[in-house]
Amino acid sequence: MMRATRLHGPQDLRHDSVPAAGEPSPATVRLRIDAVGVCGSDLHLYETGSIGGRVADEPFILGHEFAGTIDAVGADPRTADGQTLSIGQRVAVDPAVPCGQCECCREGNPNLCPHHHFFGVPPDAGALREFAVVPARNCWVLPDATSAAVGALLEPLGVAMHATDLAKLRIGQSVAIFGAGPIGLLILSLARRSGADPICVFEPVPERRAKARELGATHAWDVPTDATDAAVLQPLREATAGRGVDVAIEAADAHRSVDLSFGAARPGGRAVLVGIPADDRTHFSHAVPRRKGLTVRFARRMKHTYPRALALAQDPDFAAMLEGLITHRFPLAETAAAYDLVHRQADGVIKAIIE
Repeated sequence: MMRATRLHGPQDLRHDSVPAAGEPSPATVRLRIDAVGVCGSDLHLYETGSIGGRVADEPFILGHEFAGTIDAVGADPRTADGQTLSIGQRVAVDPAVPCGQCECCREGNPNLCPHHHFFGVPPDAGALREFAVVPARNCWVLPDATSAAVGALLEPLGVAMHATDLAKLRIGQSVAIFGAGPIGLLILSLARRSGADPICVFEPVPERRAKARELGATHAWDVPTDATDAAVLQPLREATAGRGVDVAIEAADAHRSVDLSFGAARPGGRAVLVGIPADDRTHFSHAVPRRKGLTVRFARRMKHTYPRALALAQDPDFAAMLEGLITHRFPLAETAAAYDLVHRQADGVIKAIIE
């Protein structure tokens, strides 16, 4: 047996014993889990017991952002980049396991594979447990200088990279980011490295606005619930002389933020929707994106970004930025407290890590 934290129902996380992870098959390895990030999509499962039509109808282990140490290997433990894994190595894990055979996979779009498995989304148990068996091809070896916590952040960093790729952001273009949670802040950091200017951030939580400014946002504005969309966007219109921004990125999973993103984009601009609404529904005014002729892209997880994310995390300054996003750390036994904190957005939490 081993210890794990399981979701027994909405907002009902319990730390208990589950069957041991078992021995790895030929192309897999067994990990001792070292760090697991609490993600916004995890919160949907925590709050409602479902996400995107997937329902946790029995006790379920959450957690898809994770890193660990190999403690057993199968007969052929080779990674996607051809390395042979060994006991004692520290790795980060890509949680998406595509089939590799379907049309999407063959076209180079494994993030769209309709037959994939994904750790932490029903029915595939996640990483909030002591040990897990994972495919070797989903493992990426961590350098000695890269902490397990930063390893767990490679997955959201990859998601942010894919969203930025879809935005086709060019040097000197303007961008607005709606939502300064971990994904929004990572997109901000990438936009800054891409030479975007100005970078406008909209976020209702004061601590997250402050973090956005710290990470290089040109502007960081509140989103008052009692203000009209026009009033919320007025500072952006003034900052861009009425033009709007070249790229608007929605990373807040809130219905209103989609309309705000479309309102912020200039005619002929681009909008990328990253956030996942809790009720699996998105509503927006049709006239604005139609009249502006916007190019609208939906971001689906990540696409071939893990090698770049790992390379970027080896830059000391960028690694320090990633560490700086982590505001709270909890042991596995206190996972329920971590989720409650993130759910309430209390105590200035930006990123919580389970260790």
